[in-house]
Amino acid sequence: MNTRTQRHSAAAALAALLLLASCSRSTSQDRPVGSRDTSAGQKRITFIELGSVNCIPCKAMQPILEEIRQKYADRVDVVFHDVWTKEGEPYARSFRIRVIPTQVFLDREGKEYDRHEGYLPLEEVLTALERAGLKR
Repeated sequence: MNTRTQRHSAAAALAALLLLASCSRSTSQDRPVGSRDTSAGQKRITFIELGSVNCIPCKAMQPILEEIRQKYADRVDVVFHDVWTKEGEPYARSFRIRVIPTQVFLDREGKEYDRHEGYLPLEEVLTALERAGLKR
């Protein structure tokens, strides 16, 4: 098998895996909880990035994740799952992702209120967080 055929086979296998993952049923119990209390007793918003450390657009998201993590540490939980690892793969099924990176936003009650596939600029991440009540 030549290199090109191997790449196509690998891509087809990944597509099949993601298709199967998107068809699996998930419950809110399968997902990380997005309702951790702050020191003031208020529940927090959760921003989840599902990607891989080996994915170029995912790597481009890392500075954005870090900025949100630093600026809004008291109000937003930032979670990253590398779905190409054994530990992160269950989250790909749980969140039924189709492509990486995928950003999932959970409100203060832990319910998904927004989702985006692909690279998402900082300003758009902040806009999504504001929909759940984040004040800049």
